[in-house]
Amino acid sequence: MTLIKLWGIPTVQELVDLGIMVFRQKNVRGTFKPHLAVKFRSDEGELLTFSVDTTRIPQKYQQPDAYLVTHAHSDHYGKSAMLSDLSVCSEKTATALEIRHERKYKGRTVKMGDSIDVNGVTIYTYANHHTVGSTAFYWENDVGTRILVTGDVKDASSLPDCDVLITEANYGDPGDTSCYFEDDLSGFRDIYEGNTSLAFGAYAFGKAQRAVELLRHFGYTGSIEMEEKSLALTRQLLDNAGELVPLGNSCDDSISIVPPWDLNKLSSHISKYVMTGRSDYRYPSIQISDHLDACGLTKMVEDINPEFTVVYHPSGYRPERFTSHLRQIGFNGVSIDKIDNVLSNEFI
Repeated sequence: MTLIKLWGIPTVQELVDLGIMVFRQKNVRGTFKPHLAVKFRSDEGELLTFSVDTTRIPQKYQQPDAYLVTHAHSDHYGKSAMLSDLSVCSEKTATALEIRHERKYKGRTVKMGDSIDVNGVTIYTYANHHTVGSTAFYWENDVGTRILVTGDVKDASSLPDCDVLITEANYGDPGDTSCYFEDDLSGFRDIYEGNTSLAFGAYAFGKAQRAVELLRHFGYTGSIEMEEKSLALTRQLLDNAGELVPLGNSCDDSISIVPPWDLNKLSSHISKYVMTGRSDYRYPSIQISDHLDACGLTKMVEDINPEFTVVYHPSGYRPERFTSHLRQIGFNGVSIDKIDNVLSNEFI
């Protein structure tokens, strides 16, 4: 195993003191594989590696003990990991991956809230409410260090305390005003109640299911038209979705949910809105996010109170901006771009 030191970040030594190493990997082309991996020892002293939201390593190279897939969004690389029998995710994440990518999920699944054993390590699962089935993973190493990998988070209220928090920072830049927001639930309800023929632009996985949940929560009992992929995902993932039908199979006064780029294909008499925080769509937007904002992310760390935080998502500057903010308020941590342990596949 070859270890390459890229940056000297002394705080990472604290992770070693806690009995774990976080590291990045390079592929055969010399570029970084997505996100990171965690190396630690089990209670039996066995050295294990859990890869987090990353692509598979070619079979000819040494494999991790598990590919942890927090959810089925493409930037968490379940499309690749789902083809390994070493992958681990929730039952509903596996279903979402199969529908989205039309491939058989080959790994192991766990029911949300239950645990699963991987090489003698018990991994517990917790809902983070980012998407249907999205999962945070928790386990302990041989010295009792509590490790929590959250993935993207919408609601952190179910997450346990830990010693090492490995989390995301999509909206973790405290200096960016776009990282502060609240869901406009009253606006969503007003639009629903004020229109008889209505369409929402929402991504097929995540936002589409959220739109259905909100409509049912606000009392809508009629049929909801959906495009093919959104329909398949919502029927399989939501337990109380009500009547869902393909586009064009309902009356004129109905509610439709389609991807944002398909809104212009619907009749001109339909009132159209996009569920997004973006401002570059031609239709009015409703702020409905699947993420915590900067305040929510900060509160999550304060409530969990880890000894060390690793920020691994997304690419770009926000992980370091959020990590710097955490240091300013008294929490130690490192962002993915400053992780100084890099392993090359050619040598593992």
